[in-house]
Parts: sequence; C-alpha cells; structure tokens
Amino acid sequence: MLITSLLPLLSHYSLGFDLVAGPDDTVTLTIMPRKVAGVAQNLETGEARPISITASAAEIDAELGRGADGALGQLMASRKTLADQIAEQRQAAELARTAAAQAAKPNTAAAKQAVPATPVKASAANNPPADATAEEPASLW
Repeated sequence: MLITSLLPLLSHYSLGFDLVAGPDDTVTLTIMPRKVAGVAQNLETGEARPISITASAAEIDAELGRGADGALGQLMASRKTLADQIAEQRQAAELARTAAAQAAKPNTAAAKQAVPATPVKASAANNPPADATAEEPASLW
C-alpha cells in the first residue's frame, strides 16, 4: 500500500525513506525527495527538503493511502508549483538582465564618443582665494 500510494510522486522524484520508532507507539517517517535519474532539470532547494511525519503507524498508513489527495501529495504538489514559479522568475530575470545589457551597449559607445579629448579645468569655485594662506583660512566675507 505504501508504494502504490507513492507512485504519483515517483513520476517526479526519486524518494529516500528513514523510519524511526518513537515513544508511545509513534513512528517518524522522513521522506527525502531526490532528482529522478535521467532528468535534466534540477530540484530547487525547497523542493528537495526532507518531509518528516510523526504519528502512529496506522495514521501514517491512512494518510499515505490518500495518495495525491493526502497531506504528503499536496505538499509535494505545492513544492513543485513553487519550484516552477522560481524557475520562471529566474528565467525572466535572466532575460531582463540580457536585455538591459544589450540596451546599455549603444549608450556606452555614445558616451565614449561624447567624452572630450582634453581634460576640463577645475572651476574657480574649488580654488582658494588669492589672499588665503596656510596659517589663516580665507574668510567667507
């Protein structure tokens, strides 16, 4: 029953399991999603985080028996949706970055042509008055 209920998840992920017996007849099942062999797309960090369920064995069996409609199936579907959204955002950001770089190239060339060949003299406002000395600063009045 466990494998049958996880078949829909196995189409998207390779799954690793860890079972630990706890107090009061509880069991902790940790499911570790991994990349499916032969698939080019990498899992996002959030999508590959382990999922841990602690309950009685009967409760875990009942929840896993619900398959994609159960909490585990819904969580995996949510993670997949979020991973797809992240991938789309990264692709859009990369396209925007490329477009911005392409748009900046003509501006850079025009700016280089607009730069005068001779250096500009510093303005008189930056030079001290003629009567200023090192011992006594110039007066503003």
